Amino acid sequence: MNQDGGVRRVFGAHWAFVAFFAGVAGYHLVTLITAAAVNRQSGDTDPLDLVDGAALLLAFLPNLVLGLGPVVGSLRFGAGLERDFGLRPSWRDVRIGLACGALALVVGYVLNLGVIAVYGGDDVSDSPLTDLPEVSGGGYGWLAAAAAITIIAVPVTEELLMRGTLWNALVHHRVPPWVVLLLTALVFAQLHGEASRTIALFGQGLVLGLARYLSGRTAASVVAHAANNLPPAVLLFTGH
Repeated sequence: MNQDGGVRRVFGAHWAFVAFFAGVAGYHLVTLITAAAVNRQSGDTDPLDLVDGAALLLAFLPNLVLGLGPVVGSLRFGAGLERDFGLRPSWRDVRIGLACGALALVVGYVLNLGVIAVYGGDDVSDSPLTDLPEVSGGGYGWLAAAAAITIIAVPVTEELLMRGTLWNALVHHRVPPWVVLLLTALVFAQLHGEASRTIALFGQGLVLGLARYLSGRTAASVVAHAANNLPPAVLLFTGH
C-alpha cells in the first residue's frame, strides 16, 4: 500500500492501468504466436484458417489471455477479485445484466442494419463466430466447448479488462463517469479489430458499460455480455 488512498502503484501508475495494458499486450502477443503456429504453411495471419478439432480452441486463446493482467494485478497489487471488481453476481446484478444484454443485442442489430443500408452487405463482415462451424472438424463437442467459452469465459475476460481494470483506473483518476463509459466502449470496439462492425460494437460497449454504471459492479456487465453472446453461440450449431 502507499499514501495514495491505499492504492498500489506499479511503475508510477495505478496498478489497474498496468494490468490493462498487460492484458492487451498479452492478447496481441498470443495472437501473433498462435497465428504463426497455425498458419506457418500458408503465411496467412488469420488464426481461424487451417484450424480444426481441438485446435479450434486456439482461436479463443488470445481472448482468454486478456483476463490474465486483471487477475494477476488484482491478486498481486489490488484488494482481490471480489473487492476490486465485484465478480460474484447478486440478483440485482443479474437483473440489470439481463436487461442490458437484451438491449445490447437490439442496439448491435439496429446499428449493423444501418451500416448495411449505407455501405451494403458485402462491405460488412460477419462475426468471427460464423467461421467456426466450418473448422470444427465435424464434432459437436468442439462446438459445444466453443459455445461455452463464448458465453462464459469471453465475457469474464473482456469485462475484467474493460469494465474492470480500465474502468477502475479511470474512475480512480476522477474521470467523469460519462467519459469513462465512452472511453471503455471505444476501446472495446477497437480491440475486436473488426472495422466494419466497429459502430455496432461501440454501441454494444456503451450498453455493457451501462450495466457496470447502474450496478457499480463488473458482475452485471459480465452477465450482460454473456446474454449478448448467447444467441451467436447458439447459432454456431445451425451452421454445423
